Amino acid sequence: MHRTPQHTNEQKTIADFLAGKSEHTVALFNHFVQQYQLIGPVTLHPAKTMIGMATPQRRIAYITQLGKNFMQVVFPFQQPYRDNLCFEKIAQVPGQNHQYNHHFRMYAPEDVNEEIQQFMQIAYNLGS
Repeated sequence: MHRTPQHTNEQKTIADFLAGKSEHTVALFNHFVQQYQLIGPVTLHPAKTMIGMATPQRRIAYITQLGKNFMQVVFPFQQPYRDNLCFEKIAQVPGQNHQYNHHFRMYAPEDVNEEIQQFMQIAYNLGS
């Protein structure tokens, strides 16, 4: 039975985020994590509203939304990478001069293509 956290100090789990999601969305989540594991070891850190992905040194990406048929991932970089086709939005974080959140929306396993894999590698290298 699915258990929803009752207290603000109770940690959410990956299962909490995946509960009630479509098989398609769960498959997208698993595929994305597996593809990152091919680059190098990453750990998942469920938080209140998102799942962080991290190297042993730091967080490198955030799964911010698990929709009905998609998954949203944000990559925080210190510069904007505007010349690409994989990010639907790039936004500077207010109050932080050197963080640009790059928003990637995944609808199919094939969306983790060579271009996004390059940015996954950049994020991984920055976290190493």
